[in-house]
Amino acid sequence: MNNPKLVALVLAASVVLAGSIASAQTPPPSYGAPLSLDQAKKAMTGAEAEAVKNKWNVVIAIVDSGGNLVMLQRMDNTQFGSIDVAKSKAHTAVAFRRPTKVFQDLIGQGGPNLRLLNLQGASLLEGGVPIVVNGQIVGGIGVSGVTSEQDAQIAMAGATAMTK
Repeated sequence: MNNPKLVALVLAASVVLAGSIASAQTPPPSYGAPLSLDQAKKAMTGAEAEAVKNKWNVVIAIVDSGGNLVMLQRMDNTQFGSIDVAKSKAHTAVAFRRPTKVFQDLIGQGGPNLRLLNLQGASLLEGGVPIVVNGQIVGGIGVSGVTSEQDAQIAMAGATAMTK
């Protein structure tokens, strides 16, 4: 493997996989068909409602099961830097089939988990969650603009709204 990005990705995936096995968690869901535009709109509506309710200005990004952007919304007065962060969180949640909080928590533990800092193109911040329907990942939602915990709260509201 001569590609440093590929080596870093394989290493990070191995660390995440080893952590999952060590903690005896169930395997992540498999990929399903990409979510539709109507499903993305439902998720966006749910996420936006949570953000508005709490008076949080954020960017909300929704990707399909292949990590492709389906919808993006930047609420008024949200810093434009959050656009790329929200997209990255959504993409990471789908690419690694788990909430981005997993990475944030592993980094917080330090030690060998700090190798994840070499994971290029992935968000290591909470606020990205996979959207799961009938046990399969159909997309992901990423939010940026407030604290990581608040971003995740909004993302979960969106993912939950889509599955209702």
